[in-house]
Amino acid sequence: MNDVEFTSKCKALVLDYANEHLDVTDGKQITVDDVFTVWQVKALQNSKALLSTTLSDGMYYELTYNGDKDEIYLDAYKKFENRCYKI
Repeated sequence: MNDVEFTSKCKALVLDYANEHLDVTDGKQITVDDVFTVWQVKALQNSKALLSTTLSDGMYYELTYNGDKDEIYLDAYKKFENRCYKI
């Protein structure tokens, strides 16, 4: 899977996941234009990407492509806090 295919597949998976978990009473769905890549890397036959959406829900998504098994794993995270510590 090349970088363009991986990015496209990741955005589609995050889009589906986010829309599945939106509150149906809000009556809102996002589109692929609301999903963006924060970071991406490819090492040998494997790839990893961090994505987020324009929703203000604090979620970010880590997707990992296992080239040996031709599988993508999605981990969904929620940011609870951002602290700064002076060193």
